[in-house]
Amino acid sequence: MSLSNCLLPNCLLIVTAEVDFEVEAEWSRWYDEVHLPDALACPGVLSGRRYRSVGEIAESDRGERRRRRTTLWTTVYELDSPAAVETREFATMRGWGSFAPRVRSQTRVIAALR
Repeated sequence: MSLSNCLLPNCLLIVTAEVDFEVEAEWSRWYDEVHLPDALACPGVLSGRRYRSVGEIAESDRGERRRRRTTLWTTVYELDSPAAVETREFATMRGWGSFAPRVRSQTRVIAALR
């Protein structure tokens, strides 16, 4: 079976966040109760699920490796196309609100190769 035969989404939005420990519980509650439902209500956002890292984080930068203990939050959204992140609704809900100064994040849209 080739990878192209698997039922995997054609387009993903992956958001990874590292949140200051002091606000992590409050941020997590806001994310689950406000941010995630708002994101899932946007046109073109088909589904989403949030994950929390377990154990040490292994990082590599051009051959330099390091390990550290921290919590990384990752949300994987299935999109109908990359255009889903360009809608007015998505722009309105995007961002970390009052938590922005306490969050380090990466956001990337990934499309399957045809």
